[in-house]
Amino acid sequence: MKSYIVKRLFLSVFVLFGVILTTFVLTRIVPSNPAAQWVGPKATPEQVKAAVIELGLDKPVYIQFEKYLANLLQGNMGRSLRTHQPVTTELKSYLPATLELVILSTLIATFLGIPLGLISAKRKDSWIDHFSRFFSVGAVSLPTFWVALFLQLIFYRSLEILPLGGQLSTKLTILYQVPHITGFLLFDCLITGNFFLLKDALLHMILPAVTIGLYPLGLVARMTRSALVEILSEDYIKATRSYGLSEKIVLWKYALKNSLGATATVVALSIGYTLVNTFLVEAIFSWPGIGNYIATAVVSLDYPAILGVTIFSACAYVVLNLIADIIIALDPRVRV
Repeated sequence: MKSYIVKRLFLSVFVLFGVILTTFVLTRIVPSNPAAQWVGPKATPEQVKAAVIELGLDKPVYIQFEKYLANLLQGNMGRSLRTHQPVTTELKSYLPATLELVILSTLIATFLGIPLGLISAKRKDSWIDHFSRFFSVGAVSLPTFWVALFLQLIFYRSLEILPLGGQLSTKLTILYQVPHITGFLLFDCLITGNFFLLKDALLHMILPAVTIGLYPLGLVARMTRSALVEILSEDYIKATRSYGLSEKIVLWKYALKNSLGATATVVALSIGYTLVNTFLVEAIFSWPGIGNYIATAVVSLDYPAILGVTIFSACAYVVLNLIADIIIALDPRVRV
């Protein structure tokens, strides 16, 4: 197992380096004027020239890359061209809101998708199986923005039981002091005992979390069903049934355990996907997360911010993929 993990880590370093190099080169190829963005629209030519020197844009590209790589190893991702703030600081302020959504949506996808896939595999070709497959394909195929708008129309406009967007109601932010301890609103409200804000924050999270969670829910259900259909026809499953064990034990203890490797891979990769692909959902629900941050950076061609989010997402994919590989490698046959 140790050699397996070391090998994966070694390969991950090359993946991250390739992502950093490719993204850095692309930001230099795209036609723009970072120095002019840095000093603002009313800057004089002299100020633009000074900004070129300040940002190191007068140096050759390979020297710029060496300097950026050295700063990156020290945790410095540069400064935003739009706000002049360190990109690392801005990521820390935007990331918790997105992580709360991603964690909640992943829990929804996991705890609903696995039982749905298990029931579908157990009752293969029944009406429940057909409904499960129809739902899974629909959950994966439906456009995210359409789902978000549809949920707003039903639960806010028609039923009036859930808020339209944002993290908190404006009224409560006036009446109560919003805690800022860890950056995670739910956790901060919980440890400070502010249960009015906690309830309101949970209500605001339901619609965006369900919208984000539909895609991984469909993937988890389909992957679990596909793996279980094959596993349930194996000889050792027939043997456990012949011993007189209950169907519940056969399904949950023996069959499901051997299907979790593929499911874990899907869950891990879907977390990495949703971390940086929530900008549509965050825009529709006015959610102050990293998706909203990267959308603004792309529109304004804020290259340091774009690089920072890209590197962060690549690191997230590598770490989550490594975790999934370790879970799968618990099976000795995989390591061999």
